[in-house]
Amino acid sequence: MISAGIDIGSITTKCAVVEEGVLLGVHLIPTGYQVAEAGERVCKELLGRLNIPWEKVERVISTGYGRNRVAFAHKSVTEITCHAVGAYFQDPKTRSVIDIGGQDSKVIAIGQDGTVADFIMNDKCAAGTGRFLEVMARALEVDLTAFGEIARAAEEVASISSLCTVFAESEVVGLIARGEPKSHIIAGIHESIASRVVAMGNRMGMGAPVMMTGGVALNRGVVRAIEAKMNVSVMVSDHAQVNGAIGAAVLAGV
Repeated sequence: MISAGIDIGSITTKCAVVEEGVLLGVHLIPTGYQVAEAGERVCKELLGRLNIPWEKVERVISTGYGRNRVAFAHKSVTEITCHAVGAYFQDPKTRSVIDIGGQDSKVIAIGQDGTVADFIMNDKCAAGTGRFLEVMARALEVDLTAFGEIARAAEEVASISSLCTVFAESEVVGLIARGEPKSHIIAGIHESIASRVVAMGNRMGMGAPVMMTGGVALNRGVVRAIEAKMNVSVMVSDHAQVNGAIGAAVLAGV
């Protein structure tokens, strides 16, 4: 049985295809304004790359904030469930998932059977999310992809106390005006995100092994800051950004 999972996020739309428990491929594209069209396009592009006819896909599950806009999906499932299933599929030893996406962050506890044991989510503001990092990158006039390496050079960590994106941006602008090195500021941004997400996890009782998923998992500076706060290693899979889609595809094949 060939199944597909589609995860429509605020920034990117992802698709994964699974056959009999084997991941065949993944693909992602910018979500853009046309949410429904993004879901259809990402699926068609991946199937084309895999040389799989559309009619061979027996079941499709959608997830993410735009999950209800995928008209051809057989079912929609929350991203909490899909991220837990995706992380467990990639590494069954995983007991906690830290997922930081474009507009929200979440920590999920996974049971021995791979199901969701508990979760905590911040979806009320963009603080500590991908959008937050994008705003900070614009303020610093630095390519976001360079954040991780620049932070490595920091001799000190600048203090960024605000949990609000708007106020934190004002803090960053003030630090720039005072001549604070960019590496110190970026390290401070990473520290701010780590403090926020680890505090969420501590309220829930986050346990190791921990896997980080979502687009922010690609920022090694954030990962290192979280590891330092937790004093544990954090796994980041090659498919961190498409974990939700993988989970949806796995569920579709059950």
